[in-house]
Amino acid sequence: MKLDVISIFPEYLAALDLSLIGKARRDGLLDLTVTDLREVTTDRHRTVDDTPYGGGAGMVMQPEPWARALEGVLESSDAGQVERPRPVLVVPSPAGEVFRQSTAYELAGREHLVFACGRYEGIDERVLDWAHERFEVRPMSLGDYVLNGGEVAVLAMVEAIARLVPGVIGNPESLVEESHSDGLLEYPVYTKPALWRDRPIPEVLLSGHHAKISRWRRDEQLRRTAARRPDLLEQLDPETLDKHDLAVLQELGWEPGAAQ
Repeated sequence: MKLDVISIFPEYLAALDLSLIGKARRDGLLDLTVTDLREVTTDRHRTVDDTPYGGGAGMVMQPEPWARALEGVLESSDAGQVERPRPVLVVPSPAGEVFRQSTAYELAGREHLVFACGRYEGIDERVLDWAHERFEVRPMSLGDYVLNGGEVAVLAMVEAIARLVPGVIGNPESLVEESHSDGLLEYPVYTKPALWRDRPIPEVLLSGHHAKISRWRRDEQLRRTAARRPDLLEQLDPETLDKHDLAVLQELGWEPGAAQ
C-alpha cells in the first residue's frame, strides 16, 4: 500500500516511524512518504496561507501550494495513468464524514491513499473541487470536535488503516476480536496474577471451558456496549443475534431495532 501525507509540520508525523507502522515501513509493507507543503512554495517566505475573502478571523491555506504538492504526488507514483485507479484523497475536516472501523477496512483495500493535513481555518475549497478530477476526494472527521490541524487525525487514521493491511499485525486473529470488528465493543481482558489487590479475575476464565468462555465474552460485549455505546446496538442486524444474545439484551432493557 502506498500512503502520502502532506503537511506544513512533517515532524508531527515522526510517530509513523515507531512501533508496528514503522516496522511495516521498514519491511516494505507500507510505502509511506511525508511531504512538507512549504517545499513547493515559490516565494522567499514559503507562504502557504492568506486572509479569507469575505472577512473573518484566521487565515486560509492557499490553493496553489496544495495543487503543486498533489501534482507532485501523482507524478512520483505514476498514479495519473489512466489504467490505474485514482488515489483516495483524505482531507481531515470536522465537516467531513465520520471515520469508522468500517471506513478503515474499506480504505485498507485501496492501492494509494493521500492525506492532506489542513491548518488554520482550512484549505481553499477550490482545491477540493480541482482535486475531484484527479482523486477520489473524501473529507473525513474523527468526531464532533475541532483540532488545530489535520496531523493528529491523520496519525489516528493511518494507524487504524495500516494495521489492517495483511502482514502488519503479527497475529491476524487479534483483529477479529476487538472493538467494532463485529459492531460491538470488545470484552474485558485479564492477565496474571489471577488475584490482584484482592480483585480476582472472572472464574469462568479459569475453567478451561472454551464454549463457556466464548459465551461469557459475548455477553460482556453486549453489556459493555449497552452501557457505554447504546447507539451501536441500534445498528445491529437482529438476524445476527442468537437466542442467548436476545435474552441478554432483553435483560438489559433493549430490543434490537427498537428506538430507545
